[in-house]
Amino acid sequence: MILDFDPGDKVVNPNKKEWGVGQIQSIIKEKVTVNFENVGKKVINAKIIDLKKIYNAK
Repeated sequence: MILDFDPGDKVVNPNKKEWGVGQIQSIIKEKVTVNFENVGKKVINAKIIDLKKIYNAK
């Protein structure tokens, strides 16, 4: 599995849109730590949850 994310990228969790936009903090294997604007830091298992990158986030 290859993740197309880098620290600093902006993402959303399509299953939890209420979390808002998140910024990737770190990636260790399939564990992605994301700081979401509405709920703070969450560790996401990228094998289970398909984060969506935002290319034009402000």
